[in-house]
Amino acid sequence: MTVLALDIGATKFAAGVVDPHYALQGVRRVVAASDDPWSACRDLLVTVAGDNEVSAVGIGSAGPVDVPAGVIRPLNLAAWRDGFPIVEHVRALFPDAVVRLAIDGVCLVLAEHRVGGLRGVDNGLALTVSSGVGGGIIADGRVVVGRTGNAGHIGHIVVPGDDTACPCGGFGCVEAVASGMSSVRWARARGWEGDNGVELAAAAHDGDPIALAALARAGTALGQAISSAAALLDVDRVVISGGFAHSGEPLWGPLRAAVARHSRLDFIRELTVELSTLSEGATLVGAGVLAVDALSN
Repeated sequence: MTVLALDIGATKFAAGVVDPHYALQGVRRVVAASDDPWSACRDLLVTVAGDNEVSAVGIGSAGPVDVPAGVIRPLNLAAWRDGFPIVEHVRALFPDAVVRLAIDGVCLVLAEHRVGGLRGVDNGLALTVSSGVGGGIIADGRVVVGRTGNAGHIGHIVVPGDDTACPCGGFGCVEAVASGMSSVRWARARGWEGDNGVELAAAAHDGDPIALAALARAGTALGQAISSAAALLDVDRVVISGGFAHSGEPLWGPLRAAVARHSRLDFIRELTVELSTLSEGATLVGAGVLAVDALSN
């Protein structure tokens, strides 16, 4: 029996086969087609499954989500922004499989708590900083899911003094300030000529002043959001994953400085913030945890 994990990101889909110890095999990634995302997603799942009988599928998706309804509404996928019944479609594809859905942040924290940087930590926060910004919470040893499944959506904490428009319809959300896509837009509006977050990070390491300012802006916003969330939730460790999180010191220096400046209460002064060590992508690993656990419950 084959167990699958599926990660629905803002710009890419990933899927792989999961073993009972949450290790991934045969991982494949595709660009999320803007006009027909389901076709790209379906073909990816069929390719990864091969001729095997699928017994469970775990889905981690960019949010918002409606877990009870099995519906996702990713802000950066226009075709699905009004709602797409992903669970129904995956069940139709694999009729004998158990299908479980969670927002990407819940999958992040599941992965970090089982096999990553939050092992042995009862109160922690997992973030992804990539095309968007998401998060998940572990509190008293339990993953916080929330009424609709959207708990931990740290990407929509508001950054002090910033009114950048966010795809959610609000202004000043940390996702609108600190994600890779947002940082690239900010830098390009000021004359930088690169195309993506990888190039932006490389330019910052080469000393480009606009790129350095963009990453400092993002890191500061992330540090402010992390400090606010840590005070609210009383956590002692934060683990950050995602492609843009690997931008190095131009991002992490301002991030650490903001955490040090704002985490002044006694109970969060020892807060640690570290980069995830999960190489296959924490959301995909967490989707695998969902699927494996579904078979044992």
